[in-house]
Amino acid sequence: MPELRRMLPSSNALFVFDAAARNGSFTAAAAELNVTQPAVSRMLGQFEEHLGVRLFDRKAGRAVLTEEGELLYRRVLEGFRSIETGLVEIERRRKGTETVTLSVSSAFTTHWLMPRIDKLQRQFPRVDLRFQLISGALRGPVENVDLGMRFRDRDEPSAGGTLVMKEVMLPVCSPGYLRQTGQAEGNTIIRLAETPGDWAADYPSFLTKRRGAAKTLSFTDYAVVVQAALLGQGIALGWLTVTSHWLLTGALTPASDALTTTRRICEFLPPRNRPMRPVAAEIRDWIIEQMQSELTAIDRLHPKLGLISACY
Repeated sequence: MPELRRMLPSSNALFVFDAAARNGSFTAAAAELNVTQPAVSRMLGQFEEHLGVRLFDRKAGRAVLTEEGELLYRRVLEGFRSIETGLVEIERRRKGTETVTLSVSSAFTTHWLMPRIDKLQRQFPRVDLRFQLISGALRGPVENVDLGMRFRDRDEPSAGGTLVMKEVMLPVCSPGYLRQTGQAEGNTIIRLAETPGDWAADYPSFLTKRRGAAKTLSFTDYAVVVQAALLGQGIALGWLTVTSHWLLTGALTPASDALTTTRRICEFLPPRNRPMRPVAAEIRDWIIEQMQSELTAIDRLHPKLGLISACY
């Protein structure tokens, strides 16, 4: 940190810079900080002179960040958020609670985690859960959270993740949809919009035995894909990390006797910009244990699938 102190005229300069960048106005920043506009202008002028670059373009009463200003603001924002998170965590620990933020898909949260959220809260009564939800494919860095679920190819280098299960999918539908008659009518295939190709073509037949031309429903959020299948709207490709709860309860049933496996694996990753906290590791292990137990029970219900050997 000595180098940082050398590069800053004062630590207060960062707070003034943040307020001006966020508000896009020296006047608004002054009002927020309860100082005068000339004081803000003077502080930022000294900051720019110290750095030897312009951070703002002054345009018709507005303060527009320069390229260098944008670069600095992104880093300042990351730093302030990290500091704020730490201070909030200290406050919560003082009060006897901890906050854990999970970066997971909206589908996993809606269809796997929510049905057992009360059980999770009983297991961790002093934890407040927060979620960074991803509506589409699980990708992107795991940063500024405590734990992130991601998929990676088995040939890619490990980033210190813990295996949840291999990527395994199964066509699923509601029992009511499976029982419907009218075989001349085709199946309705429910798909995630960003999924490449026609996944249903990999399955020459479904247990519904419908022979007509297929229709398609397409959604950008996989949570909605699964919800449509639960409501009996058609057949969806069910990622077992999301649909295992509904398969166990019988709300969804296999629409095929064949699984689809890929070269990808599902992992829980630690944050790459801070150490893994013990409570986050405990929650990770609890989720993995719950999922393994659930998949074992589904394997007993549908032994033809060979589910356990495919998942692990």
